[in-house]
Amino acid sequence: MPYKLSATLKAHTSDVRALSTPTNELILSASRDSTAISWQRSSEDPQFKAELVLRAGSRYVNSVAYISPTPDAPKGYAVTGGQDCVINVFNLASPKDDPDFCLLGHLDNVCTLDVTPGGTIISGSWDKTARIWKNFSQVYELKGHQQSVWAVLGIDEEQYLTGSADKTIKLWQQHKLVQTFTGHQDAVRGLALLPDIGFASCSNDSEIRVWTFGGDVIYTLSGHTSFVYSLSVLPSGDIVSAGEDRSVRVWKDGDCSQTIVHPAISVWAVSTMPNGDIVSGCSDGVVRIFSESEERWATAEALEEYDAQVASQALPSQQVGDMKKSDLPGPEALNAPGKKSGEVKMIKNGEIVEAHQWDSANHTWQKIGDVVDAVGSGRKQLYQGKEYDYVFDVDIQDGVPPLKLPYNVSENPYNAAQKFLQSNDLPLTYIDEVVKFIEKNTAGVNIGTGGEEYVDPFTGASRYRAAPSAPAAAALQYVDPFTGASRYVASPDSRPTAPSQSYADPFTGASRYSGVPSASPPAPAAAKILPVPKLVTFKQANVTAMQGKLFQFDDALRHEISTSSLAMYPDEIKSLEESFAYLNLITTSPPSTPPKALTHTHVDAIISVLERWPPSQRFPVIDLSRLLIGFAPEAFSDPGVLDRFSESLFTAAEWSASWTEPIPKTRETNILLLLRTLANAFQEINQTDTTWLNRILETLAQAPYGVLSKTQRVAVATILFNVSCQGLRFPLGLQLRDQTLSLIAKILESETADAEAVYRALVALGNIAYTAKTSQSLSAVQTGEIAQCLRSLPTTFPDPRVKNVCTEIGELI
Repeated sequence: MPYKLSATLKAHTSDVRALSTPTNELILSASRDSTAISWQRSSEDPQFKAELVLRAGSRYVNSVAYISPTPDAPKGYAVTGGQDCVINVFNLASPKDDPDFCLLGHLDNVCTLDVTPGGTIISGSWDKTARIWKNFSQVYELKGHQQSVWAVLGIDEEQYLTGSADKTIKLWQQHKLVQTFTGHQDAVRGLALLPDIGFASCSNDSEIRVWTFGGDVIYTLSGHTSFVYSLSVLPSGDIVSAGEDRSVRVWKDGDCSQTIVHPAISVWAVSTMPNGDIVSGCSDGVVRIFSESEERWATAEALEEYDAQVASQALPSQQVGDMKKSDLPGPEALNAPGKKSGEVKMIKNGEIVEAHQWDSANHTWQKIGDVVDAVGSGRKQLYQGKEYDYVFDVDIQDGVPPLKLPYNVSENPYNAAQKFLQSNDLPLTYIDEVVKFIEKNTAGVNIGTGGEEYVDPFTGASRYRAAPSAPAAAALQYVDPFTGASRYVASPDSRPTAPSQSYADPFTGASRYSGVPSASPPAPAAAKILPVPKLVTFKQANVTAMQGKLFQFDDALRHEISTSSLAMYPDEIKSLEESFAYLNLITTSPPSTPPKALTHTHVDAIISVLERWPPSQRFPVIDLSRLLIGFAPEAFSDPGVLDRFSESLFTAAEWSASWTEPIPKTRETNILLLLRTLANAFQEINQTDTTWLNRILETLAQAPYGVLSKTQRVAVATILFNVSCQGLRFPLGLQLRDQTLSLIAKILESETADAEAVYRALVALGNIAYTAKTSQSLSAVQTGEIAQCLRSLPTTFPDPRVKNVCTEIGELI
């Protein structure tokens, strides 16, 4: 039976970049909308529903994988990675907004993930490395590729494959390179295991290759007309592929047995289910399921609607082959059967050129779109002696002639955008915005989309005006979603570092998972991690929900006579609305237009509200503060603003009140948000005000550590860790360093239950010890106290991470 549409799953608001389909009842999808979704169905309801929306990052989420159930996670874990450079792990049995574990180490976009049956995680990144994680700790860093690692595959618990934009595939035994496979002519984008044969790979060269592990190419599958992004294997052993030519293709015995055309520009991901169904993820944000089983096919009306969507597409002439309209046959040519699946035939139906594809499974011609810009269409424009469908004027600044952006609808928009940016010496970090601009203003998807009116991809103006300032350093760490070409921002230390490979959760403080079955082989010795320069922040949030809660509280105050005087004033409402608008834009990945910068007046509005509102209603205001200081640090740059702000936060959280237990739940929540706000006050590229930081550490020292909750203790440890990261970049000064060491010692001496707080405090101590080797040496007393502490901690906390960091610190002192 042919594959036909079974279900259409809509919830994502941007491209679906990755899929995992471990069971017939579970689909995991990752998207550029900064979320991952767990779709589930049951025997009672055969339709997939979006059961969990995982806030998997603040930027694009580009990869997803699944860890099988364990005693701690009876539904398994979802693993995600993206432009935040972080691998987040979510327990599907106990969902919450923040990840259960957070694996740090990669320095750039985590674009691919895989998980072995034993729970080993393999990750690949634009930082040119792959990393192996066991028990949520990094054990190997695989270094050897010259460009981004776009594909990873776990063969077993100790053997791994990696594919790269350097056109090679590498086989690794633990951390040792065993073999390099060469043959692809462009970036390797996907890998799939073929039992009893070897493995398959796909590439931007539009080919799929099947290899033995000895390095021999058994055969090559040709048929895709553009980049091939993703591979999967059916239970039958047949290969399924997806790519930029809008299709999913099924390969049987070396031939394409069916081509499933999609109503989207790109089919980014494909995955197969145990029952043989195929799942695809596309640039239109839709997850689709296709089935060979007639009982699982969609209704006749849904199938007709899908065919109509496919038929309405505008198809670039280059994709189907160029010829003169006058030479094309009429509809009668469709009476003759095709020769093979996927064969494309163009016909002239009146003045419209139509493309039809032979569907050998159904023995029919399927219309796959109207061909745009076939030769003779008569609307080409000349630029530098060549014909283009569009030549846009792009203004970069007043008084400078506009730049020309030429584009043919037959081009891949990313290729056109990359050429435009490179030829005009513009940062490649703008590539996604330029692509959106091209797609918005051309007829690249639907017939009838006008290209005459267009807006600036950055400002929304009718003509593009570049942002006046250079991109932030963080933005330079991701560039080209096709080849992985990127600008690398190195850590301040000259030697390669692996930022904290084994942190659990910087957002909730959940302790690391230790429920791997005892039968699993012992994990190898962990790689060295010190120093760890990358800050840990608490920037994830549902901005819309936060805004709704805050204004709900304001309405409640306003409509009670006794509290109406506490409600926000008009200027405060305006400032907070502008703050939320800023956050909604800045947390979009990437924002369609640069948001208007916030100033001290927005901070003052928050301070004013905090001073009046009752403790039980302050938490959304403090939570807003947490995001504002993380995403808009410039609003706190004026003299005195940061001091007033932090003082109001401590007051709002009732920091100076009695610490007699039990602490009211309201106060506990406000204190937690206060601590997370302080952790977000640190910036990668700017030195924190040391006078302010001295006061903050003095105030934090006032709290009895044992009264703090687990999540609060982790937040305090995170603040100290971020102080130590600052010390790697800028001199802390002896007073500040000694204050930090005193608070670290307080944690290490007082903590008896939570390994995560101890681990973060230890890494902070390790960073300070590392810095002390070259400047501001530790005193003999401090060294002795540290040595004594290191001897006792591994006994109290048998967590391997604690032992490993203690060993590293011991070597440093």
